[in-house]
Amino acid sequence: MGKIIAFSNQKGGVGKTTTAINLAAYVALAGKKVLLVDFDPQGNATSGYGIEKNTLNATVYDALMGDSSVRDVVLKTVIDNLWILPSNSDLAGAEVDLVSIPARESALKRALSGIKNDFDYIFIDCPPSLGLLTLNAMVACDSVIIPIQSEFFALEGVTQLLNTFKIVKQRLNPKIEINGVVLTMYDMRTTLSKQVTAEIYKYFSNKIYTVPVPRNIKLVESPSFGVPVVLHAPRSNGALAYQALAKQFLEREERANG
Repeated sequence: MGKIIAFSNQKGGVGKTTTAINLAAYVALAGKKVLLVDFDPQGNATSGYGIEKNTLNATVYDALMGDSSVRDVVLKTVIDNLWILPSNSDLAGAEVDLVSIPARESALKRALSGIKNDFDYIFIDCPPSLGLLTLNAMVACDSVIIPIQSEFFALEGVTQLLNTFKIVKQRLNPKIEINGVVLTMYDMRTTLSKQVTAEIYKYFSNKIYTVPVPRNIKLVESPSFGVPVVLHAPRSNGALAYQALAKQFLEREERANG
């Protein structure tokens, strides 16, 4: 049975979409079948894979509202074993449109239920908020990966995210777990990065992936070329970090599956 993992942090600009795009690519290149769900109305994961989001006939919004099946909306990407459920600004209307639907917090879970076993992993790139879309992702998923920027305000808002996580676990999805924390935009030269990292370790201890992702221009550039960093600059520091992160992710999965 496939695993569903949400990438969530309501603070924007923490490398959440970058992590979802590139971890999906490297996990797929390791031979796993992966579906990346772009669940952000900005559609950055979609355009990051070179898909013209404003010309799409159907998106995750149509699957969410039950107007299309996920299988009819999923697109192949430039990476073998990797598909994407694309998004665009239509998804912004879902917060309002879902209000009138029974069990609205489970709409994404229902949409993905028919294809969950077609993939080893389904990665959901959440919007930078704790609204109804992120709630849907948390109800649908088995676990959450939290990208955290190694900067001063890193832990600000994480408490709110964890409170939401706790409520979802108690009331809506008792099996949900925190898969791990990814340190992003890390600069080993600064004392601040080291201090913030020490605080994050106090907070999350063994949940943290020990591979920090550095600030890297190639990671920033690659979406403008419509490809993940492995196809844009495979020898860059950013690419090597995500490659190592994917290896650690899969090793953890192997241990968890016993």
